[in-house]
This record gives sequence, structure tokens and C-alpha cells, in this order.
Amino acid sequence: MEELTLTTPALLFSAISLIMLAYTNRFLAYAAVIRNLKEKYLQEMDESLIQQIKNLKLRLNLTRYMQVFGITSLLLCVLTMFLIYIDQHVLAVYIFGFALVLLIVSLAFLIWEIQISAKALKLHLSDIEKHLKKK
Repeated sequence: MEELTLTTPALLFSAISLIMLAYTNRFLAYAAVIRNLKEKYLQEMDESLIQQIKNLKLRLNLTRYMQVFGITSLLLCVLTMFLIYIDQHVLAVYIFGFALVLLIVSLAFLIWEIQISAKALKLHLSDIEKHLKKK
């Protein structure tokens, strides 16, 4: 087995940082949309708005899970580097492996969230198409 060095977990820092930035941007975008939908719902009390809010609530939760698993992965990468530094290489290998698994879980949640987002957008597009056909 090849030895794990300090540079291996460090390589993930930039990737995880960019992923976390993307996750945070998604989170902020959902928060803005939810605030707008709330205002719209208080004015119109439309049932379709409730469905959109429920969909966004699920997507917001998935984004939160993506963030938690991504941040935990980053923390474990830092722990891995510390373990390598104090010559605990066997433990470092297992911790790094677990960090990679958590990153995979985070990305799997991203795939799930993207599928839900795409489905929601298709529903909006079909509503627009129906409206255009009526005119």
C-alpha cells in the first residue's frame, strides 16, 4: 500500500472549498425564493404556492445535508493531516477514507437535489406552455 502523505488530503481543500461555495450559493438562492413565495402566498393564498414551498423546503434540507457532509469531510481531511504529522499513519488512512465517503455522500445529495430542481423547472415550463396555448 502506498503511504498517505500530507499533500494527499490537502489536494481536496480547493475542491471542497469550491463545492461549499456552490452549496452556499444554492442555499442563499433558495432562501430568497422562499421569502418571495411567502409574500406572494400571504397575498394570494394559492395552493400551488404551498406545493412550491414544500418542494423548496425539501431542497433546502438536502442542501443543508450537502453542506454538513462536505464540511465534515473537510474537517476529517484536516484531522488526517494532523494524524500524518504526529506519525499516526494507519489511523490517518482510515480517517481519510471516511472523509472521502462523506464527500461522496455530499455529492450524492447534490445529484438528488438537482433531480428535484429539474423536475420543478419542468413543471413550471409546462405551466407556461399551457398558458401560451390558451392565448
